[in-house]
Amino acid sequence: MSHVESLDGISVVIPAAGLGIRMESKEPKQYIQIAGKTILEHTLLRILGLRPRSVILVISAEDNLFETIPAIDQCQVVCGGAERIDSVLNGMKELHGNADDWVMVHDAVRPCVRASDILSLCSELQGHEVGGLLGIPVTDTVKRVEKGSVLDTQDRSRLWLAQTPQLFRHGILLQALQGAPAGVTDEASAVECLGYQPKMVQGHSDNIKVTTQDDLKVAAFHLSQEGRLQEQLSQEQHSQEQHSQEQHSQEQHSQEQQS
Repeated sequence: MSHVESLDGISVVIPAAGLGIRMESKEPKQYIQIAGKTILEHTLLRILGLRPRSVILVISAEDNLFETIPAIDQCQVVCGGAERIDSVLNGMKELHGNADDWVMVHDAVRPCVRASDILSLCSELQGHEVGGLLGIPVTDTVKRVEKGSVLDTQDRSRLWLAQTPQLFRHGILLQALQGAPAGVTDEASAVECLGYQPKMVQGHSDNIKVTTQDDLKVAAFHLSQEGRLQEQLSQEQHSQEQHSQEQHSQEQHSQEQQS
């Protein structure tokens, strides 16, 4: 398996048509500011930085904020549908490729996804006939509950939490979305309904989906930590460059004295 270093040749659909009702905010949750940028901008910059073939941003017909996003000029913008599946399908209608082409779908409100995890997903799926998704194993004890009472405890050894990105062959994903039954909440579920078995690729728990006020705090923490790390790396690089220049100047001065 060779290591993938970019999203070259991969089209990315980003559904961003949600209203964020559970967030109880004045604006849709993708436009809430975290660490100096909106959630949507963080997400777009993460994806665009990996140089995909194209990015399709799917928004609500009532969205009048998308034009304020600095990276929007690098995306194709289309209107979404009643449900997530409808929105992703609307985005895929703008793609004109072959059935075997790769299409990636990533939630607009997962701004903390690691670039290394995105590339790991692509690397793991090279040559795969169907596709797959990022996820993490369930670590907590899982109870099945009805009307507030515990019915039983589930075997968590085979349970994973699904994340995005999810990456599938164009033809399979299009067919899956067109025939998806009501209640399907992600692309992998739709593909499973066709009888396929997507591959699960382990990601990280910091790839959270921002849905509640508590999620905002967690996302802000992860993004601020990332910002500090980048600043530290930049300072170290500057220090190394400065040291190299000083060393070069000293060597040059020594040579001039000898001559």
